[in-house]
Amino acid sequence: MKLIIQTDGGSRGNPGPSAAGVVIYDENKKELERFGTFLDTQTNNYAEYMGVVIALERAVEMGADEIDFKLDSELLVKQLNREYKVKNPALAQLFLKIYNLQSKVKKVTYAHVYREDNKEADRVVNEILDERS
Repeated sequence: MKLIIQTDGGSRGNPGPSAAGVVIYDENKKELERFGTFLDTQTNNYAEYMGVVIALERAVEMGADEIDFKLDSELLVKQLNREYKVKNPALAQLFLKIYNLQSKVKKVTYAHVYREDNKEADRVVNEILDERS
């Protein structure tokens, strides 16, 4: 099964209250699920990484064999595609977790999209943060 996944992470203050959001689509762009999690006080980059972590965990549960991630964090995309090194120790731990999770899926790609093309995942993040404020 092929999935298209949009994730986002956000922090109100950096660091500050943060959340990660996920929207999962089938290959025909039919929405299958949307969810997210509150992350307490974290940085924006940490929240972006956690969006991918929780999405991969769910995609593995769903039995995905191919995943196309669409992310609006260019830094995250470049790090996950190994164009940039991950120097922050907390992010390096999450990078390793992602690496281990994606080994359970036949093919995973990470592509950068503009913020306006990631509105639904951003909406999930903001709904979670609004509930907590």
